[in-house]
Amino acid sequence: MSAGTFTPAPGRATRGVVMRRQIRMELLLTARRGEAVVLAMGVPLLVLLGAGLTDATNVPGDDRLAYVVPGVLALTVMSTAFTGQAITTGYERSYGVLKRLGASPLTRSGLLFAKTSAILGLVLVQLLVLALVGVAVGWRPEFGQLLPAVGVTVLAVAAYSGLALTMAGLLRPETVTAGATLIYVVMLSVGGIMFAAPDLGVAGWFVLPLAAHAQALRDALSGAAIPGAIWLSLAAWAAVGVTAATRFFRWE
Repeated sequence: MSAGTFTPAPGRATRGVVMRRQIRMELLLTARRGEAVVLAMGVPLLVLLGAGLTDATNVPGDDRLAYVVPGVLALTVMSTAFTGQAITTGYERSYGVLKRLGASPLTRSGLLFAKTSAILGLVLVQLLVLALVGVAVGWRPEFGQLLPAVGVTVLAVAAYSGLALTMAGLLRPETVTAGATLIYVVMLSVGGIMFAAPDLGVAGWFVLPLAAHAQALRDALSGAAIPGAIWLSLAAWAAVGVTAATRFFRWE
């Protein structure tokens, strides 16, 4: 046995190590929550199959799946990054979990980054699964604008996650649950996901980020260019969400 084998080496873990471990923990905790999985996958899957394979709703154009599937992909992003994130984090704060994390080497900005990164990874897996289901039932997307589709999705995740963490950091968990669920239902109803919504023009994309994201995915996955106004809308929502979370999120 060489000298120094059991010599203590105290010191704080590097920022990279802390972030990787927290992201891994966020993913594990999310995977263990059955209700989160149902919300994130069950509801969008039912909407995809119900609205995409039946005439239960009216959609513009002749290709029903080309309208419904991209809308469901956008809905999945919102259900995971906003509704599920807000409710989960709200109760973590209420139960004192975040307060204990605040005493660890993890900084507040580190926690926000870890949660958003974990959600982004989870969203990409969900979108892949739902896209495969869509293809299996007859959806035939074009992949000429796949990178822009990924880009608008990253902006949407940043926007929804930022807004979710802001709500969870300011309000009681019961209020967060009610508010996040209400916003989810309203967006589902007027966002043009499973049926044609009133055309609000460019202004609608700035008021309804879900509608902007859904239209961006429809354009991109049909081979068309995404309008600049949609890019601007989602970038503005992302900036607002991230800024608000950075400023107002609290450990307790």
